[in-house]
Amino acid sequence: MTYKSDLLRLLDERGYIHQLTDAEGLDTLASRQIVPGYIGFDPTAPSLHVGSMVQIMLLRRLQQAGHKPIVVMGGGTGKIGDPSFKDEARKLMTNEMIAENVASIRKVFERFLTFGDGPSDAIMVDNADWLDNLEYIPFLREVGQHFSVNRMLSFESVKQRLGREQSLSFLEFNYMILQAYDFRELGLRHGCRLQMGGSDQWGNIVNGIELARRMDGVELYGVTTPLLTTADGGKMGKTAKGAVWLNEDQLPAYDFWQYWRNSDDRDVGRFLRLFTDLPLDEIARLEALEGSAINDAKVVLANEVTALVRGREAAELAEKTATATFAGGGLGDDLPVLAVSSEGVRLGAACTAIGFTASNGEAKRKIAEGAVRLDDEVQSDPGMLITITSGAERKLSLGKKKHGILRAE
Repeated sequence: MTYKSDLLRLLDERGYIHQLTDAEGLDTLASRQIVPGYIGFDPTAPSLHVGSMVQIMLLRRLQQAGHKPIVVMGGGTGKIGDPSFKDEARKLMTNEMIAENVASIRKVFERFLTFGDGPSDAIMVDNADWLDNLEYIPFLREVGQHFSVNRMLSFESVKQRLGREQSLSFLEFNYMILQAYDFRELGLRHGCRLQMGGSDQWGNIVNGIELARRMDGVELYGVTTPLLTTADGGKMGKTAKGAVWLNEDQLPAYDFWQYWRNSDDRDVGRFLRLFTDLPLDEIARLEALEGSAINDAKVVLANEVTALVRGREAAELAEKTATATFAGGGLGDDLPVLAVSSEGVRLGAACTAIGFTASNGEAKRKIAEGAVRLDDEVQSDPGMLITITSGAERKLSLGKKKHGILRAE
């Protein structure tokens, strides 16, 4: 389909569109007026991770096309947890934990969106503002009557959970009703006409559209993005060390930069379209690079994404550190640092303490494989005592891509 609105053309060109509830209707609406659209984020941790980047960029694209992003913090739904395609229920969080996580997550969005009172300025709301005040019986009578349990059981996210014979609590089962109610409530409060999300949110989005149509006679729209995996089939934003967090407090800028620099060659073009603002013709040039030249494109990718998430200065420092570490054989300023006491530290313990390995057992295996180097010299004894004189530092490496600094306390 050829789109006439800047919004859908932009989303289509950059590879964001998986499903549309009514492509023609949304295209027409976006061509003639500002469309407020929302995505919800449940505050299950102090930071979002790279797996949320597509959705954050989707809000950014919405604003770039002249429309109004609404960031919904799930202070209410976060007390339940979205069961979609999850193997088990999330641990319930206290109000205090949720409030702390919301405050921490807010910082990220200020780098991606322009907030304010203008027609296309972004706003951030918390669904606890309306969900926490619902009365159970009135809610069941007013809203519950519009939901078919038979249909809810037919959604793929629910069927998979039940098919694996894993318990789905009544608490979690209510999540899709509350998310549908969110869509309707945002329409009433902020004129929201569009909900966006990952492909796993299709059923929840459709529920909201149907609820608003039945209760208010309003036509709402939905867009979902493709399930994003890396070229090798891995889950986006997951590494052997854990999640790739967006907040600096959870992950140093150098490690964040390195995640993108280490992208598979096959992912470079797609990631540049999804996660940067580079022009499409420049992206086409970069993804056409072959051989070792593709590494130049990966550096551009790492710099552009890190600049968006952490700031341009952090991106430049990370690249400088990588250059000093890999090309010059030196120690960059932004590498992970382990403070070593005057008593010293065993080599295996140092690998785990600095974050290269998940356990001392794994460290021993890596050392036995010849993958661990101290000051660029391969080491074979996990029990070797490393001591560092005052004011000095040493370089610890695991493989070709993990480097850190051991520094005297």
